[in-house]
Amino acid sequence: MTLQQLEYVLAVSEYGHFGKAARACNITQSTLSTLIQKLEMELDLTIFDRSQHPVLPTEAGKDIIQQAKVVLFNANQLTEMAKNEKQQEEGVINLGISPTIAPYLVPKLFRFINDNYPRIRLQAYELFREQVVEELMHTELDMAIMAMPHKVDDLLEIPLFHERMLAYVSPLCPEHENDAIRLYEMPDSSHLWCLKEETRLLPQVAELEYHVPPRTSHYESGNLATLVRIVQETGGMTVVPQLYTIGMREEFMRNLRPLIDPVPIRDVSLFIRKDYVRERFVNIIIDAIKANVPAELVDSRISKYVIRL
Repeated sequence: MTLQQLEYVLAVSEYGHFGKAARACNITQSTLSTLIQKLEMELDLTIFDRSQHPVLPTEAGKDIIQQAKVVLFNANQLTEMAKNEKQQEEGVINLGISPTIAPYLVPKLFRFINDNYPRIRLQAYELFREQVVEELMHTELDMAIMAMPHKVDDLLEIPLFHERMLAYVSPLCPEHENDAIRLYEMPDSSHLWCLKEETRLLPQVAELEYHVPPRTSHYESGNLATLVRIVQETGGMTVVPQLYTIGMREEFMRNLRPLIDPVPIRDVSLFIRKDYVRERFVNIIIDAIKANVPAELVDSRISKYVIRL
C-alpha cells in the first residue's frame, strides 16, 4: 500500500470516473486502474462498484475512503512540520466559519492575508456547526471559527474573542422606548424573530424563544441582515452579535438595545484537530483576528499559540 494509491482512490471518489480521475492525477487511466486494483487485492475487498455510472464506492469502500483522507492528512503533517522549521509562508488554509460570524470577519481575513501573506491561499467555507465538526474530523477543513456551546473531545479549542449580544428592536415595537431589554421579561407585545436551529447564537437566545408568545407570521432564517430588515418593517425584535453592529448605519444603530438580566455573552474560538501541526497557519489566523477585532473583545490568551506535539 502506498500514499499514491490512496491519492488515486480519493481522486476516483471525487470525480466518480476513472478517466477523469486519471487526467486530474496526470497519469493514464490504465495505470490508475491497475494501482487501485492492486490495493483492492491487498485489502481483499472491493473499494468501487464499477458497474455504477458515475462510479460509486461500496459500503466497505466508504470506510476506506474516509480513512485514506486521515492517512494522507497525517502524511502531509510531516511535510508541514518540515515547512515550519523553514518558516515558509505558503500553502492553503481551508477554514470553516459560522454564518453568524462570517459576514464581519471573512472579508477582513481575505484582505489581511492578501496584504501580509501573498503566498498563502485562504479558502473559507460558511458552514453550520455540525457540518464544521464533521469536516474537521474528516480533515476536509484545517480549522474553524465558531461559537461552540459544548466541548468536542477530539478538537482543540483556542479562544479568540468574546462579544455581547444585543437586541435589535423595531420602532414599531413598544419596547423601543426602553433603554435596555430584560432577557426573560418580554411582554406579550414582543415578537422575537430568531435564527434557525443550526445558527442559534447561544443557548440563552434559544431559551428566550420559549418566553415570547408566538404570532402567526414566521420566518426561519440563517441570515442576520434579513432578520434585521424584517424587524425594521414588521415590528418585534431580534438578537444580533456585537461585531455585527460595527459599521451599521445610524438609522439602524438607533434601534439597538442592550440585553440585561443576564447579559448574554458569546465566546468565539478557533477549533483544530488535536493532531494538527500547521502551527504557522494557526498563528496567521490568530494574527488576522487580533488585527481586525476590537482589542477590548480579543481574548488575552491568544498572543501566540504554540501547538504541543
